[in-house]
Amino acid sequence: MANNNPIGLFDSGIGGTSIWSAIHDLMPFEDTIYLADSKNAPYGLKSKDEIIALSIKNTEFLLERNAKIIVVACNTATTNAIKELRAKYDIPFIGIEPAIKPAAIQSKTQKIGILATKGTLSSELFNKAVEIYQDTIIIEQIGHGIVELIESGKLNSSEMNHLLHSYLEPMIKENIDYLVLGCSHYPYLIPQLKKILPPNIKIIDSGEAVARQTYNVLNAYSNLHTEGKSTTIFYSNGDPKVLDAILNHQYKVEFKDF
Repeated sequence: MANNNPIGLFDSGIGGTSIWSAIHDLMPFEDTIYLADSKNAPYGLKSKDEIIALSIKNTEFLLERNAKIIVVACNTATTNAIKELRAKYDIPFIGIEPAIKPAAIQSKTQKIGILATKGTLSSELFNKAVEIYQDTIIIEQIGHGIVELIESGKLNSSEMNHLLHSYLEPMIKENIDYLVLGCSHYPYLIPQLKKILPPNIKIIDSGEAVARQTYNVLNAYSNLHTEGKSTTIFYSNGDPKVLDAILNHQYKVEFKDF
């Protein structure tokens, strides 16, 4: 793979743009291709086999466009399919998993909350991670309906506010001091979450950690692109206007029915 080839990213929709943003901030000279499989969102309600099949399809799309590394910018796809992707393709894959480790290590109350999709919370990879921290109470909450609202452009709606209150208030009563966001869509909720959560509860997502790992892997392969003007193309098989809006109309967004 040539160092001027693009970094490829895919997600079940627009949420992984939060990961893309962290990568772009850390590596501004890298070309990137982002694939939003919004037509099939949310992945969290699908079976493991369905998630693997969709992840393979998305990977093939990015490989056809000469991606030199692929970031699985979706917690559900990572926890259910990255093992199969790494076995099938001879290219580096970077995954995203809920940041349980830093929350559990830093928690003073030894109680942390995690908001994630059903597909992530029920995955073998997630449950293996949870088993490590036996001394920490981990309060799990499936974010039913959140991805659907974000994908339909209702990020700041009254429906979203109602859902977030219903999911977070029980965690607050349980005295959590960290909230782990276990879906790449959820960082876009942080302004709303901060209005609901008391100031002692810290919010953790995985964006910066994924960006650093992507950098480290490219550097190890001597495949960093360190100069010149970068280009980014965003593809969506859903309504491209939703993706365009969350990017503040600053980048090229193409509809692709795949």
